[in-house]
Amino acid sequence: MEKFTEISSIATPFPRSNIDTDIIIPAKHLKSIKRTGFGQHAFESIRFDADGNRIKDNVFDGERYKGAKILIAGDNFGCGSSREHAPWAIADLGYRCIIAPSFADIFAGNCIKNGILTVELSQDAVDALVLAAEAGHVINVDLGDQTVTCGNARYEFDFNGEHKEMLMKGLDEIGQTLTAKTAIAGFEGKQKTQTPWLYRA
Repeated sequence: MEKFTEISSIATPFPRSNIDTDIIIPAKHLKSIKRTGFGQHAFESIRFDADGNRIKDNVFDGERYKGAKILIAGDNFGCGSSREHAPWAIADLGYRCIIAPSFADIFAGNCIKNGILTVELSQDAVDALVLAAEAGHVINVDLGDQTVTCGNARYEFDFNGEHKEMLMKGLDEIGQTLTAKTAIAGFEGKQKTQTPWLYRA
């Protein structure tokens, strides 16, 4: 998993509330457990009409926000059914950070496991960042300092310390567990002594 420490980027403004995971990646596309390839179907109902034609001037495909690594979203982002494919699709579009007033808990947890930082800010702060994004201003997100800055505006955000460490070290839960090599080796050594039959060929 790629480390997240700090990014500076233009941002895509998408401040709609209650965007659920089926909007992020429709259920009909959940046919693979690979983490790549879902970006082409991400936000499908926002990007394409009923005939499959690309909707003109949608924020995800225009040149205006091309290369954005930050998504400015609305309240309760990622609600609905639990699917890890949602952060996979968002990451496949190139986003490393989502800023919103609030997130669905399971979605936010899945983002952390996939190297995406979710930043909760007040509605007023998000509204200001939407305007900045629409104007093409660069936004800086610093996980170490837990700040979002844009021009003279600076916003601090709270973030779980354990999750912060995971993101900054580029570790998912399995990777984090495997860092305890001494403890794991000690447990295995003790287990081999107490239950040797488990290790017989």
